[in-house]
Amino acid sequence: MKAEEVLSEALRVLREGGTILYPTDTVWGLGCDATNPEAVARIFEIKQRPDAKSMVLLASDLDMVAKYVKEVPSIAVDLVEVNDAPMTIIYPGAIAGVADAPGDRWHLAWNAVAADGSVGIRIPLMDWCRQLVFKLGRPIVSTSANISGEPTPKRFSEIPQEIKDAVDFVVPPSVDTQSTGKASQILKVGLGGEIEIIRK
Repeated sequence: MKAEEVLSEALRVLREGGTILYPTDTVWGLGCDATNPEAVARIFEIKQRPDAKSMVLLASDLDMVAKYVKEVPSIAVDLVEVNDAPMTIIYPGAIAGVADAPGDRWHLAWNAVAADGSVGIRIPLMDWCRQLVFKLGRPIVSTSANISGEPTPKRFSEIPQEIKDAVDFVVPPSVDTQSTGKASQILKVGLGGEIEIIRK
């Protein structure tokens, strides 16, 4: 499949509430529409992970982030502008709930955010990945493609077959051009400009 065909198929699956296995700028991830609670629940099921844990989401840019959090702290804007490596920012005050009607995707799925209402979001550096999120028009779940508690696969070849079999669409490895195989830095920001380093 050509890259454009892969992108179109991944978008079709995401829009229909399905799950995908895809490359990100860090590691291969399991993804779905982050505004669809049923799809998010399926990701937890595939990973065999307790749904009390929150998921990292991908957004195409800060404008998208601003649609799904109550306030983007100015320090977060500064961090994103100078960032040149994968960085996940945990924002306070996610806008989560149940969409009012099919196709009304102005809330994150309730099960995609942490119990305290915060949400971790990364703007991917990988062009293909960012284009996928941009074309979908809403955040995508991005969690490592492994069973909970097992090592994170650094390459496509290390992903368990049961993970590959469980998703609705697997992006061909040929699309993977920029995955580093390393987890992102994680920072938690506060509305008053506070920064807590969760992972360097």
